[in-house]
Amino acid sequence: MSMSASVASPHAPGAHDELIFLPLGGSGEIGMNLNLYGFGPPKARQWIMVDLGVTFGDDRTPGVDVIMPDPAFIVERKKDLLGIVLTHAHEDHIGAVAHIWPRLRCPVYATPFTAAMVRGKLIEAGIENEVPMHIIPLGHRFALGPFDIELVTLTHSILEPNGLAIRTPLGLVMHTGDWKIDPDPVAGDDMDIARLSEIGDEGVRAIVCDSTNVFSPGTSGSEADVASSLIELIKSCEGRVAVTTFASNVARLESIARAAEACDRHAVLVGRSMYRVVGAARECGYLTGLAPFVSEHDAAYLPRDKVLFICTGSQGEPRAALARIAEDGHPHIVLEEGDTVVFSSRIIPGNETSIFDLQNLLAERGVRVVTEKDHFVHVSGHPCRDELARMYQWIRPEVAVPVHGEARHLAEHAVLARELQVPEQVVIRNGLMVRLAPGPAEIVGEVPSGRIYLDGDVLTESDEGAVRERRKLAFAGSVFVSLVLDGKGEVRGEPQVRLMGLPEEDGNGVSFEDRALDAVEDALDRLPKKRRGDDDAVAEFLRRAVRGDIRRYWGKKAQVAIAVIRI
Repeated sequence: MSMSASVASPHAPGAHDELIFLPLGGSGEIGMNLNLYGFGPPKARQWIMVDLGVTFGDDRTPGVDVIMPDPAFIVERKKDLLGIVLTHAHEDHIGAVAHIWPRLRCPVYATPFTAAMVRGKLIEAGIENEVPMHIIPLGHRFALGPFDIELVTLTHSILEPNGLAIRTPLGLVMHTGDWKIDPDPVAGDDMDIARLSEIGDEGVRAIVCDSTNVFSPGTSGSEADVASSLIELIKSCEGRVAVTTFASNVARLESIARAAEACDRHAVLVGRSMYRVVGAARECGYLTGLAPFVSEHDAAYLPRDKVLFICTGSQGEPRAALARIAEDGHPHIVLEEGDTVVFSSRIIPGNETSIFDLQNLLAERGVRVVTEKDHFVHVSGHPCRDELARMYQWIRPEVAVPVHGEARHLAEHAVLARELQVPEQVVIRNGLMVRLAPGPAEIVGEVPSGRIYLDGDVLTESDEGAVRERRKLAFAGSVFVSLVLDGKGEVRGEPQVRLMGLPEEDGNGVSFEDRALDAVEDALDRLPKKRRGDDDAVAEFLRRAVRGDIRRYWGKKAQVAIAVIRI
């Protein structure tokens, strides 16, 4: 890894130069951020990428844990891609770097903590020696072609979050990344409000800004207040205490560890992600002055009222530490009646069922469950409406481009920007190309955008069909039929049927295996012998017949596969 901090020399724009913003992920959705900025004439633009993140699979993508934005547009122009600039180390901003970088093969720029988090992913992928990683100190500027990029220190629910002041010959863009206003962030630097105001005085063409909490009035709250509240809560607990939160929230980890000290308890890290994040934070000089963490093995020998577990699994992830503990599957840690679990986190939409199932499992074991609805144990990492208003007062942009939100968030953010007297607002979605300058900001085109699935260890296009087939199988099961035909098209032996995911019998008490066999026999009787010479035609004819009969007696369209074996 290398250090980099050179600054671009300003030059006058050419007659056909344009400043372009193009999101391929994170606009019209929360997560999976991939943003492109282009400069130059339409046929000779240079590009930078801001962030390259993931989102996670759900019931709609069975078998797929990780989903990434499709970078096809910029892959086709990778010779003009000057680099990837990362705003911070959350998964929805860095999680796809190790997977997609081999298609791009360009330099990566990040602050020390973000670089440390990315390096761990590159090591796992076996490409750490291939990726040119440039470490940029907080607050520094560096040049990528026509882009003069300044890191502006913000606050968020992770260390070293940065806004990007992107200067070009056609104007300055403030790309906020994820942020909030935290007057007392516990870990990391304070928000550089003075620098934001100076950038506003310089003149800002456009702000590209986080929309996550645009519907929430007021402010998001301070991490220091959570720290005080956790001490109050933990002092009231008897027995063991486990606190689960996002591992990436180093400030929260520090708050929990200091709460343990204040309550005469030993803090224990539980879960791979906890160790990985703490290691990266300490490598970069954070989390100093804390009492040593006790190992999971040694924690088993501590009195119940002297231990506090800091666990992964706040979103109900089945393989995370808290789920294993709740299922009594952890080799060293148990929770039982009289113990307490604190969910120091919010529910990410889509995770409700898994979280509630986990909480119910804990409750059934007699464990007290405390959430943000019961006690003040969490603050958001994103700006609420009052904080957005203050950002606009500092930056005073000519154009507002809301990002990092679903369609309803982006539309509401544009309304708020209009109320705050921003002259122009552009509501976008992934794939829409916005010309920010020269002239009025407007959508000037659309490029292909989509998703890539990490299916096991294989990257696949989202329209390849495998996931679609799995969804169908989950909904209506499958029927497999194999039969042997001789050279004359006569059936030899009994066709074999295998059912998966179907009821054993229909409403009349007839087994679906018999229904399938009857459908095959009836279809063969109707199929002329001269058509039985084409195995594919026979298989398709039988498939339609079996599927039709199953649907008639079940009411659902099962997946049906027919194997014709010729002897």
